[in-house]
Amino acid sequence: MRCFALLAILIASFLSAHTQKPSTTPPLIPIPVSIQSASGNFTLKKTASIEISAEAPDAKRVANFLSQKLSVATGYSIPVKTVKTISETPGNIRLSIVNNGSPGKEGYTLVVNPTAISITANAPAGLFYGMQSLIQLFPKEIESSSFVRNYAWSVPSVGITDYPRFGWRALLFDVSRHFFTKQDVKSFVDNMVQYKYNLLHLHLTDDQGWRIEIKGLPNLTKVGAWRPKREGAWGNTKTPDPSDRGS
Repeated sequence: MRCFALLAILIASFLSAHTQKPSTTPPLIPIPVSIQSASGNFTLKKTASIEISAEAPDAKRVANFLSQKLSVATGYSIPVKTVKTISETPGNIRLSIVNNGSPGKEGYTLVVNPTAISITANAPAGLFYGMQSLIQLFPKEIESSSFVRNYAWSVPSVGITDYPRFGWRALLFDVSRHFFTKQDVKSFVDNMVQYKYNLLHLHLTDDQGWRIEIKGLPNLTKVGAWRPKREGAWGNTKTPDPSDRGS
């Protein structure tokens, strides 16, 4: 009898989980500290521009990065304008340094409504992470490496306040045991910052390879960057020889 009761509970739980209405909260990774959905959408037009109220070079870099990122898939040429006062022109994206002491150097506030997008932060790092959240709010096609024709680039209206729980958010990339090209490393960094990791542990050396070129010690890479093929049980392989060279 107990088995039938348990089975009934499991079936009820399954049906409940699969009949609930889908969440209206945009799926962001990582989940922001606070997110509130609103009605309507912002649609990016070819007439849009990115306004920035800070002279800081790093803040300008964030704006330029966003402009370049959006231009690839949309085909729009989105200018970056440094202004003393953020305008009320509809259809623009606005980046502002506010210096209000909260929520730290990497925190930000992102507000999207049908007329404009606003990202405010205490420091350029916060603008950068706010920009990453904004990109996730766009349709997935925004990540296309080529122009996407006849597409409506809409972003749901939302209010987000976010800041990291941990100051140290690191990923390991082991280029010693497995060789990766320079482009592989750059792509890895682009992907990690997309999810707001802020430290890269680049594992450059180990017994499998030496990846740091030092001009005064050429054999480190001439010899040490290679590892001969070894097969067999652990401890029963051929003893390494200085003349060995792998591939």
